[in-house]
Amino acid sequence: MRQVDFYLLSSNKLREDERFACKLAEKVYNLGQKVYIYTESEDQVRAVDSLLWTFRQSSFVPHSVITDHNGEIPISPVLIGYQDKPNIPIDLLINLSSQIPSFYKDSQRIAEIILQDELKRQEGRKRYRYYRSESYELVAHEIKV
Repeated sequence: MRQVDFYLLSSNKLREDERFACKLAEKVYNLGQKVYIYTESEDQVRAVDSLLWTFRQSSFVPHSVITDHNGEIPISPVLIGYQDKPNIPIDLLINLSSQIPSFYKDSQRIAEIILQDELKRQEGRKRYRYYRSESYELVAHEIKV
């Protein structure tokens, strides 16, 4: 069954959602699975790319940035982009965008990361209702950060 995990962070700290996405990507990578981190913009792609190198001193998460979807897709266990999904199988889609990606149905698992901010919570509730209407299994996780 298709599943969406909603990670409800206890923080509203700037970039905390991106830090959590890096931790989640590391965990999934260590399980031998492929991850696509879908962001809001090119600036956020750069921020997540940088964080994957620095979020934890002892970790290494091999990743690539997708800059041109018409060109060659890099082969890496973790991909970061803000446009359409690459044409390779992805085990987990981590959505950092405020919108549901147009290609969400291509993923069996989706992670939605929600900051402790009223606007972010409202946007998350809309996505929750939409996924529920699409018969996804929904799981909420309260995360203390």
